[in-house]
Amino acid sequence: MKGTLSLSNGQSFQGIWKGAAKDVQGEIVFFTGMTGYEEVLTDPSYHGQIIVFSYPLMGQYGIQTAHLESESIQPAGIIVTELYEGALEKGISLFDFALQHNVPIMSGVDTRSVIQTIREDGTMQAVMQLEGKPLPAWKPIRTFLVPHVTAKAITTHGDDSPHIGLIDFGYKKSILQALLDRGCKVTVFPYTVTTDELSDYQLDGLLFSNGPGDPASLEHKLADYKKWATTYPSLGICLGHQLLASAFGASTEKLPFGHRGANHPVMNMKTNRVSMSSQNHSYVVKKDSLPDSLSVLYQNVNDGSIEGVQHNELPFITVQFHPEASPGPAEHHEVFDTFFDLIPFEKKVSTHA
Repeated sequence: MKGTLSLSNGQSFQGIWKGAAKDVQGEIVFFTGMTGYEEVLTDPSYHGQIIVFSYPLMGQYGIQTAHLESESIQPAGIIVTELYEGALEKGISLFDFALQHNVPIMSGVDTRSVIQTIREDGTMQAVMQLEGKPLPAWKPIRTFLVPHVTAKAITTHGDDSPHIGLIDFGYKKSILQALLDRGCKVTVFPYTVTTDELSDYQLDGLLFSNGPGDPASLEHKLADYKKWATTYPSLGICLGHQLLASAFGASTEKLPFGHRGANHPVMNMKTNRVSMSSQNHSYVVKKDSLPDSLSVLYQNVNDGSIEGVQHNELPFITVQFHPEASPGPAEHHEVFDTFFDLIPFEKKVSTHA
């Protein structure tokens, strides 16, 4: 079957339709990594989007459960140049995985042209549908997506120390695993958790997770987040970074086409060390909006945007990139160690060399 990818700017692209025979509409974005499609497709930060992979062959090593970041495919649709459908040593095929989750794939698409269009015109709404069908009405880009990916109940993992509360805006499994690997006890809270509920768990620190959508959609929770970051040593990752910065007075803005890939250079402003990072975000903290209480900790080498902040008095740091990687370079696992250094000495854990 043939399919059509239609962009809201009027352009369209043809391809071969595979999998679920349904129309999907969502914000179209692109990922530049050569590998890591298992983690990307199950990352809740991509919830509801249509994702275009820049690498020309996808699916060549199948899908393995151990590499998944959540239980289901998060994007609404998948666009590739070529879909591998040959033999696999282990796991299931990308095609079968998408079919299981009722997510359509279009292959044979000129992804270079699609990505060039996004780079020139910015992310926009797109529709994937079988060829010949009339276009549906265009919907606005969805910005309040956290309720679709947050935990349904409070759960606790591990039993050691320190005890970290993970505020779930759509966390990746590898973030939880990074804490467990360092001996932590971790309690995962839905983003709707109350201050009183947090206080019942005798937490030693908080991690504000990644997640999809516009940080401004959670403005009604910023007063709580500021109170919590004032009470507990805290680490913010991706959306969590944006929310903590916003809670202390900064503002955010949307990038034209975001940062999504496993090869984004960032500079530690304390050491001037440049390292590669894994990223997936549309929004950034505006540098000229930072209050005096916050300092830039990391900066993007390519465009100068803020990649992390620290509070000048309180024990909290944030990063826009993903220190847990998955996929991507593991150069920033040190961020978790820096976070643990903010926790009182008697509650620390030993970390991996």
